[in-house]
Amino acid sequence: MTWSNWESLGGVCTDGVAVCSWEPDRLDCFVTGIDRAMHHKWWDGHHWNDWESLGGVCYSAPAAVSWGKDRIDTFVIGKDRSMNHKWWNGQGWSNWESLGGICTDGVAVCSWEPKRLDCFVVGIDRAMYHKWGDGHSWSDWEKLGGVCYSAPVAVSWGKDRIDTFVIGEDSSMCHKWWDGHRWNDWESLGGVCTDGVAVCSCEPNRLDCFVTGIDRAMYHKWWDGHSWSNFEPLGGISYAAPAAVSWGKNRIDTFVIGQDRSMNHKWWA
Repeated sequence: MTWSNWESLGGVCTDGVAVCSWEPDRLDCFVTGIDRAMHHKWWDGHHWNDWESLGGVCYSAPAAVSWGKDRIDTFVIGKDRSMNHKWWNGQGWSNWESLGGICTDGVAVCSWEPKRLDCFVVGIDRAMYHKWGDGHSWSDWEKLGGVCYSAPVAVSWGKDRIDTFVIGEDSSMCHKWWDGHRWNDWESLGGVCTDGVAVCSCEPNRLDCFVTGIDRAMYHKWWDGHSWSNFEPLGGISYAAPAAVSWGKNRIDTFVIGQDRSMNHKWWA
């Protein structure tokens, strides 16, 4: 098992990348283009498809998640600073809908069971806020505190489990998690980070986190079920927060925006 070299997948991107996977060897990537629309590029197991525009007026990097086969939910911050939602149901893309809020930086989303969506944003007070949908209705926003200097990221590795990460006021990577009963306090995991965090999980109680350092390289830190590793450098030149997803045990795909504004890809297999 080893890390690949970086590859460029083209595009002219702003803000950052989102990625999700709804089956093995499937990757769906989303970026904000220079026209402020959301653009989509996907790997079907054989080749990368061309970019397609999904419209919208996006003022953040997208977030994306899949809770079932051929289902994708995407989120961005809109021009009015509300959280906006667009989804693929297996046959077509929905229109954009506004879910309210006054948000900065960007959105995070994860899902721990079919039709369940947990979304996170940073408010104008720099605290993290949480809104969730159960397939029937959306909750109100709840405040989860913290002092956040990046968009959040979120992942679920089991039923009723959520792990969230942000960059804190001191540029360290900070972690807050829901254990099925309560939200735990924020903890600092160190590092000197810019732009934001990515996280994925390839098995229960495993977390792989990625950040951009002050040298613009990507760094990796992981939880193995017992302890956190040190940060390891993975190189590259990153001009946005990374994105990461796992579609199988010991498989991780990461994405960043490179110096030329193209979307760049590096994977572990």
